[in-house]
Amino acid sequence: MDEPEATYQPSSPLPQSLLELGQVVVVCGHYGVGKTNFALNFAVDAARAGREVTVADLDVVNPYFRSCEYADVLEAAGVSLIAPTFGGTALDTPALSGRVSSAIEAAYADENRLLILDVGGDDAGATALGRFSAALKRGSYAFLYVVNAMREGTPEPADAAAILPEIQAACRLAATGVVNNTHLSAETSSQVVERGRVFAEEVGRLVGLPVVVHTVPLACVASGYRPEGVVPLPGDYVVRKYVRTPWDAE
Repeated sequence: MDEPEATYQPSSPLPQSLLELGQVVVVCGHYGVGKTNFALNFAVDAARAGREVTVADLDVVNPYFRSCEYADVLEAAGVSLIAPTFGGTALDTPALSGRVSSAIEAAYADENRLLILDVGGDDAGATALGRFSAALKRGSYAFLYVVNAMREGTPEPADAAAILPEIQAACRLAATGVVNNTHLSAETSSQVVERGRVFAEEVGRLVGLPVVVHTVPLACVASGYRPEGVVPLPGDYVVRKYVRTPWDAE
């Protein structure tokens, strides 16, 4: 699938709904919903759109599937990266805290900047974000709650909705919108995409938040090489697969 992904160019790589979020965006959610892959796509496409982008990897709990593991992707796009010195552990250093606090302040001071905070899963991961809550509240931040209808741990909208209050309590911040990131990797079908739309809208209704964007995997888009693929709707965000699992084929 890599070659078709390289040749497909969405007409609008970054939806307006994401471009309008402001200078500081928190990406959070349940384990395994695809937060990091969404954050990487968002960062790379925002940089291509002319924003000065920084990604802060705040996942100091899970050693896998973290933004700092894809520093080469971010560097190639001109995106700066802030990551824990002791990646893959629960350790955080004063240097990291200082860099993130400074990045928040700098982002609020310049409307062309974009700081994306990639947060660990659930309330355990969100605890690391809590130390920056006061700094974030000094400006207008966006807090995106990423959901995935195909995630085994949250099979029903009510399950996904129940996790959000725990995350908000842990980080002492309020979510502002939902992101639908439902997929089955390269096997994503139109039925999976439609299920995700319904799922996310119901989660949004339950938590009282709007759905900011629906994602669609690039590998599954009907772009000439796969006519039976998914056809994105206007405003959908077509995303590449940057995050690889150990069992992915080379």
